[in-house]
Amino acid sequence: MIIPTAPTVGIDFGTTNTVVAITGADGEAVVLRFEAPTGMVTAFRSTLSFQTRVAVGSEPPERIVEAGPWAIDAYVEDALETRFIQSFKTFAASAAFTDTVIDNRRYRFEDLLGAFLLRLRAHGGERMAVLPASVIVGRPVTFAGGAPDEQLALGRYEAAFARLGFADIRYAYEPIGAAFFFARTLSVDANVLVADFGGGTSDFSIVRFEQSPEGLRSTPLARSGVGVAGDAFDYRIIDHLVSPELGKGGAYRSFGKTLPIPQRYYAAFARWDQLALLRASKDMRDIRALARTALEPEKLERMIEILDDNHGYALYRAVSALKMDLSSRDEATFSFVAGSICIEKPVSRSQFETWIAPDLAAIEKAVDEAMERSGLAIDQIDRIFLTGGTSFVPAVRDVFHRRFGSERIETGGEFESIASGLALIGREPDLDVWSERLSPLG
Repeated sequence: MIIPTAPTVGIDFGTTNTVVAITGADGEAVVLRFEAPTGMVTAFRSTLSFQTRVAVGSEPPERIVEAGPWAIDAYVEDALETRFIQSFKTFAASAAFTDTVIDNRRYRFEDLLGAFLLRLRAHGGERMAVLPASVIVGRPVTFAGGAPDEQLALGRYEAAFARLGFADIRYAYEPIGAAFFFARTLSVDANVLVADFGGGTSDFSIVRFEQSPEGLRSTPLARSGVGVAGDAFDYRIIDHLVSPELGKGGAYRSFGKTLPIPQRYYAAFARWDQLALLRASKDMRDIRALARTALEPEKLERMIEILDDNHGYALYRAVSALKMDLSSRDEATFSFVAGSICIEKPVSRSQFETWIAPDLAAIEKAVDEAMERSGLAIDQIDRIFLTGGTSFVPAVRDVFHRRFGSERIETGGEFESIASGLALIGREPDLDVWSERLSPLG
């Protein structure tokens, strides 16, 4: 097998983080490092910020777009004047999302992703200044959302990645990328189940790896996925700890009647990207009106403050901190402090696991589907590789420990495995086995 010497690029555009890996002539994949304001990072946060600087003299107003750690920095410095967007990957496959208005300009999904990628390249320095013509882009097995439109999502990806100058854009399933990363450690033939837990989706692939004189041969056996992952866990925490303090379950008066506050306003907290959209929607007018007639107006006022003062990121950090604490402790304190809002409550790991039980059941079902499609028995799976941030949650790991036993389970490269594997896929002699181009009709 002839190994090409040209560099190959793998990009893992994730709900929470984006990672870029580039291979060199030696065939090794190197993850790109970014010199962020807080230090060197490889996980480039999938966030965007938009600011408009006031015109000076006769000069027109200046629109400043940032991404990743720089977007977070802009938000922290001036939250009130910054439109901050995170987890926007979760509406890639949503036909209901057409565009959002920012500073009187309409942004479609491909515009948001394109703006994000251009800033990613700008901060990538020399390694991203000159890119090859082709790229392997990661994609989930199942896109997030209630009725995801896969071709719509890939078409949006295509338009955005083309703005980086790529002429040949290929898509590979994210857990397959992780499988290629993990395969470097194999010295014997093995059936490998890869479980990739992101922010918006949990994806599973089963791959057969075999030693041969030409190198490691691999055969895809099965895949499955579900639009449930870290963000769904976040929503369970918010729904139980935060939303009741923002008026959920409360009531308001209208024409002499006492009516329940609509639940749809709190559904926006199920996805981080929706908070930025809710702030700019007509629903804000209705929420303000409800606060004037609510039986507990102070709770609605808290919700208004979160949206008006852009406290969504502070809430995200509080939720993430609780999940991290509960991954290593049996009990932790949830603490959300922003502006005049202070919500602090003790939470046990068992409580959290009760809240996420429906999501764990969906994950287990997807694992069972992958196993059934592979035609393999439990004892025929030689190794299980868990990757992605949500794989740190003990209840998630327990799904695999109960099924396969701890001796077969391995972890590592939780934030870098997919991008590295995607770049390695780019070196395969038959790319059509592992990746696909978007159909001209898609």
